[in-house]
Amino acid sequence: MDSSKQAVIAHEKGLHARVAAMIVQKAHELEHKWQVKLYLRRPEGLPVRAVSMMPLVSLRVKQNDLLWVEAIGQSAAAAANELKALLESDFQQSDANTMSQVDNLLQDNAVTADQIFVSMANGLMVTDENDVITVFNPASERILGIAANQAIGNKAQAVIPGSRLHIVAQTCQAEIGCRQFIGKLSIITNRTPIIADGQVRGTLAIFEDISVLEAVTDELTAVKELKERLQLVLESVRDGICVVDKNGYITYVNPAYVELVNQSRQEVIGQNVRQLSPDGARNRVLTTGQPVIGSLAAKTGGVTLIANVNPIIVDGEITGAVSVVKNVNEVHKLMDTLSHVSAKAEYLEQELRRTHKPGPAFQKFIGQSGKVLEALAIAAKAASSSATVLIIGESGTGKELVAEGIHYASHRADRPFIRVNCAAIPESLLESELFGHEKGAFTGAVRQKPGKFSLADKGTIFLDEIGELSKSMQAKLLRVLQQREFTRVGGEAVIKVDVRIIAATNRDLAQLVAEGGFREDLYYRLHVIPILLPTLRERVADIPLLVDHFLHKTITEQGKSVTGVASNALAELMAYRWPGNVRELENVIERMVTLADGSVLAVTDLPLYLRSEGEVVEPTTLVLPPNPKQTTVLPWIEYEKQIITMALAKYGSFNAAGKALGLTHKTVASKAQKYGINKIVSWENGDNVVKSINKDEPS
Repeated sequence: MDSSKQAVIAHEKGLHARVAAMIVQKAHELEHKWQVKLYLRRPEGLPVRAVSMMPLVSLRVKQNDLLWVEAIGQSAAAAANELKALLESDFQQSDANTMSQVDNLLQDNAVTADQIFVSMANGLMVTDENDVITVFNPASERILGIAANQAIGNKAQAVIPGSRLHIVAQTCQAEIGCRQFIGKLSIITNRTPIIADGQVRGTLAIFEDISVLEAVTDELTAVKELKERLQLVLESVRDGICVVDKNGYITYVNPAYVELVNQSRQEVIGQNVRQLSPDGARNRVLTTGQPVIGSLAAKTGGVTLIANVNPIIVDGEITGAVSVVKNVNEVHKLMDTLSHVSAKAEYLEQELRRTHKPGPAFQKFIGQSGKVLEALAIAAKAASSSATVLIIGESGTGKELVAEGIHYASHRADRPFIRVNCAAIPESLLESELFGHEKGAFTGAVRQKPGKFSLADKGTIFLDEIGELSKSMQAKLLRVLQQREFTRVGGEAVIKVDVRIIAATNRDLAQLVAEGGFREDLYYRLHVIPILLPTLRERVADIPLLVDHFLHKTITEQGKSVTGVASNALAELMAYRWPGNVRELENVIERMVTLADGSVLAVTDLPLYLRSEGEVVEPTTLVLPPNPKQTTVLPWIEYEKQIITMALAKYGSFNAAGKALGLTHKTVASKAQKYGINKIVSWENGDNVVKSINKDEPS
């Protein structure tokens, strides 16, 4: 029968390791002697076997603590009394044999503990009260990549980057489930203080490398997301999808399949295709493992389905089949539609190629109108070769942007792109600028200077305003185009260059050729790939895009809080003729943003000449006064001089005169300067009157 006895521990150090070993050794003897089982427990705890060393030590029994001795068996009382007597003794043993057995037991338990530490998959590290590592098991070596002989005996802070064991010892607070990164490893750590007799004796850290676990978790998450995505795809497609397992049972159908067979999902799932249609395509695929394509099946309601069935093979075994079905009537409709569309396919493809805006090199050119896209499409094709390109367009239409795009879309993109404005360089300096000069070639030539063509070698040179070249310069340029060679001013050496030439003009070169102002042979040399850029008035639909672009650019530069353009102001911008084209539009937007008071550009922010209610100068027919003495036809420049003089006298400004004549204000100004026509403003009767005076005429 069972027996329980109370024992008060008298030993001054409680049940430490040697005492616990003596109890275990005695319990073994008593159990064998009395054929019982012995247990020890604290009053508030659960019983532990008296013959187990580690559980006894874990009870942490101190002097004067109360323990219950419990025995189970026929002689329980006798066994319990003997063990109680031992617990209440001073544990002095003079028997050498008994002490040897106790030492062996301690040694066995120490070996067992060592084996546990060595065999643990988790890292185990123990420090003493001075943060010095005393235990560092093989798993710690593997996880941290640090040898035990390098760790044991050294402070944890010095060995482990970011160690917190000394903090745990100071705070006496355990840190459970802490994640940290050491190198590329992700580690989860439990840190616990070791407390004995109310004092911290050190710390214990158990940690585990969870990098692989996290990778697996990420893979599982990705698989889950993929499954959900595939599920959505299957639910969304209009083809019917049916999946059967290896035994022929339907395991999945999508909504389209349910609609095609005119049954509910509950009615279809779980049916066996071997019984439904023994000779059907799905059963044949499960039997043979070969796909069946284009199988026809008549369903109730006059519906005929066409199916493609494929086996699902995993590790070389058939695990099921998937059937993709479609209504034959829908297939016929699709075929009719496809036949109808195919008739236009080639035309649409050509149109797409023609209208598709080229790539990144032309992104600076803003516009989506047909003429713009057609011009850019030609430019993109021209970029693939080294042929000479002639860009034709009014001032401000973006000729330089197109030239730049051609260069950066070509194989010369990593080579120089040299810009030359032929109209901006004086005639006396143009040859030196283009071809360079030798030292001493003329006054001021103190050193040799390479020209623009030398700088553009292997790259591209952009000759803007090519129509302004003199006849002599045209001849020299023709030689470069024909021979790819030139001579510096004041030099004799012939210099070879590999340069791609892109020219641009706002003039009618063909007309200039007819008038004798431009060499015909040079014209045809330049006119290899002509690109005609439309004026802004020819692509009014692009004005909102350009306004938005310039508005964003200007407010970014100026830091102003303008949010947009009023619709009526935009309408005025689209109604204007824009003789200055995109450049004029950019200047207008910059002016409006600069002078605007509100956050939205309104009609009142427009320049006066752009407002419909303001005075707008329309082109007017100017009639030359009759000259009865004149009986012969004069040279064109004489008529041009008279027209410019009359326009300035009538409208009073280069800008207004240009609008009346259909010219830019720059053209009118240059003509006036050429012919020596000055504007003189005087005030008569309180009103300002603008008079045009010709210097060649007596005043």
